Parts: sequence; C-alpha cells; structure tokens
Amino acid sequence: MGSAGIFCYSVQVGYFPPQSFIEPGKLIMKNNIRVERAIKNITQGELAEQIGVSRQTINAIESNKYVPSTILALKIAGVFGKQLEHIFTLEEGD
Repeated sequence: MGSAGIFCYSVQVGYFPPQSFIEPGKLIMKNNIRVERAIKNITQGELAEQIGVSRQTINAIESNKYVPSTILALKIAGVFGKQLEHIFTLEEGD
C-alpha cells in the first residue's frame, strides 16, 4: 500500500500600511483601474458592486491611498479580464 504524504508550506504574512507617505527608495503599487473602467465604461460604484466592496474602497485604490489584498486585486483583474500585472505594477517611490 502507498503512503500518504503531508506537505506543509510556511507563508509569511505582513501588514502593508496605507501609502499616504512613502519613504524614498521604497516600492509602491500603482494601478490603471481608472483607465480600465473607462474602457469598460463602468463607474467606481459598479466595479465595487461586482467585487463586493464599497465605492470608497475603489476610490482609495485608484488614488494609491490603499493597497488591496491579493484576493481583492485578483477580483479586480478578473472583472477586466486581464492578468494581475496588467492592472497593478510596482514602481520605485521618490
């Protein structure tokens, strides 16, 4: 008889504070959600409704004041039918 194996992976979880102030040389996450919404002709409210958040959350993400969770970022990319890296990019801060 075969043996069953158990695999355990360690995941490091961290907290990313709002990006209201950014230290020089730090990476920041930018996005093109506003452009994608315009192409799809949907409002912040409509996008928010589709992914289950408030319009204010979409506004904060678009304004780079809030970095979305991985799940939320994937949901947003899914609405636009794009890969995550086509919606969100990392850039060096000033």
